[in-house]
Amino acid sequence: MLDLFGLQNDLLTVIFLVLLVVKVFAFADALTQPATAYVHADKLTKNAWLLILGLSLAVHFVQANPIGILSLLGTVAAFVYLADARPALKSMRDGR
Repeated sequence: MLDLFGLQNDLLTVIFLVLLVVKVFAFADALTQPATAYVHADKLTKNAWLLILGLSLAVHFVQANPIGILSLLGTVAAFVYLADARPALKSMRDGR
């Protein structure tokens, strides 16, 4: 017999872990970028990104619900960093 509640819990656990990896990766990447690159790339400062992504991680652990509103906002922030800021920072580092 199919246990729908168990399947839902398993799915939420997988989503929780995947989004945790995304947020940890974004935070670690922001941490390793030089502060001057943010200024030259015309992005938020390094401290601003670290604050946003750090709060995102903290909410992810405290709320422990990947589809809660605060967790979703943190997920959006991590994806914005990865899609917008990270490529710009990489191009600054590569000298393009």
